Amino acid sequence: MIAAFGMGLAIFTTIFLYKDGEGQGLGNYAWIFGGLIIGTVLGTLIAKKVQMTAMPQMVSLFNGMGGACAAIISIVEFRHLQHTAESGNGILFVVLAGLVIGTVSFVGSMVAYGKLDGKIKKDTALPGQQIINVGLLLLIVGLIIAIMMGIGPSAEILFWALFIVSILYGLLFVMPIGGADMPVVISLLNSFTGVAAAFGGFLYDNPVMLTGGILVGSAGTILTILMCKAMNRSLTNVIVGAFGGGAAGAAVASSGDQQHKEISVSDTAVLMAYSKNVVIVPGYGLAVAQAQHTCNELEKVLSEKGVEVKYAIHPVAGRMPGHMNVLLAEADVAYEKLLEMEEINPEFPNTDVVLVLGANDVVNPAAKSDPASPIYGMPILEVEEAKHVIVNKRSMKPGYAGIQNDLFFRAKTSMLFGDAKKILGELVSELKNL
Repeated sequence: MIAAFGMGLAIFTTIFLYKDGEGQGLGNYAWIFGGLIIGTVLGTLIAKKVQMTAMPQMVSLFNGMGGACAAIISIVEFRHLQHTAESGNGILFVVLAGLVIGTVSFVGSMVAYGKLDGKIKKDTALPGQQIINVGLLLLIVGLIIAIMMGIGPSAEILFWALFIVSILYGLLFVMPIGGADMPVVISLLNSFTGVAAAFGGFLYDNPVMLTGGILVGSAGTILTILMCKAMNRSLTNVIVGAFGGGAAGAAVASSGDQQHKEISVSDTAVLMAYSKNVVIVPGYGLAVAQAQHTCNELEKVLSEKGVEVKYAIHPVAGRMPGHMNVLLAEADVAYEKLLEMEEINPEFPNTDVVLVLGANDVVNPAAKSDPASPIYGMPILEVEEAKHVIVNKRSMKPGYAGIQNDLFFRAKTSMLFGDAKKILGELVSELKNL
């Protein structure tokens, strides 16, 4: 809200107080306020409709709009540079870099939005995908050099060629990436938009725009690196689109003739009531069901019975960094009860019961044991080490990465099917009656 207020203040100050060298204001008030009104109406309607569970795709959509703005600024300013003799190579480079980064950010963000929202259901990888992506990057660099040095066709033809190649790279960069790795991509695209905005600050000699862009770009980059580390991915692989999809994705673990066992709500309540400690693992299923308040109620009932309750938080649980922390904080869960993966993993062997609420890929043992798995090498919550594991899901459908979870078929695991909010409510009732 503070940031929105500051931006609003900056916009209206510029509109009413800006004067050029001849003392003239902006003018064009009909266009400016028309844009503000349309944006305000659309933004308000979208914000009122969006669910918390749809926030990752909404972040991606809004981020794409920032990239589009940066690209449009570059297109306008390039045409302006063609009609002025004052432009140097420094300004021209800023315009071209802004075009590339803004376009890649916009196109990539739109693909990411489509994947997160279920509109794009397939991870498409071309043969030799990495080579193609690296080739496109080299072509982009070559076109920038050619435009700046005046080599080849007219600068305008090369400029539009650069724009088209940037669109292609944005598409091919994100299309092969699997859903489980999408939070990393969104974070990286967010940093791209920040860098593109910083170029705009250079272009207009605007220190505020430059500083804001640098802050967004650096914060997004740091977050991307931290998430890559959490998911055991390299940033180089992110840039060339070499992870999360493709051939490795075909090596989907199959349940085959394995059998899972189910547990009732009443048996779950008894097991948890007579435990010394319980660890709750919140996941996307908890977010979808909006069950965070009921989960907090379950924690309180167990605590009254002398059971120690903690929460295990994976860095990318819920498809977005910090998603679970925000949901649980909304339900007034004490912060000290939220333990990160590094803190909670050593405690699982001494844990009586782990209750997994809609999490899937972040508790999949295949990440440690199956080199053919698309998520192999990703650090996970090692819930399989606990004495009893109860997994609440709506069905046996695979998780976001599209692979089956071997955890569901292990001897210590029991499945508790149903909507998370409904199941947790029934568990609370059963526990109160014990």
